[in-house]
Amino acid sequence: TLFPYTTLFRSMAWTDRTSFESIHEHTGFTESDVIHLMRGRLKRKSFNIWRQRVSGRTTKHRKRFRAERQSINRQISAP
Repeated sequence: TLFPYTTLFRSMAWTDRTSFESIHEHTGFTESDVIHLMRGRLKRKSFNIWRQRVSGRTTKHRKRFRAERQSINRQISAP
């Protein structure tokens, strides 16, 4: 296999709170690598559900998550 810890890798990719950047730091795989590997390891319907879920999720992308968090904090602190 490409990655000896496929269960860990799959659980990191499946978890909404684990960003693609974090996966890259731990495994060296880019977002496109993760998508490619998940496509090969999941059933078609499971892959489609996962892909649809993570596509719009800001927590899977560290930059988007931070920008959204800052925006929310600014709205909360505004008088």
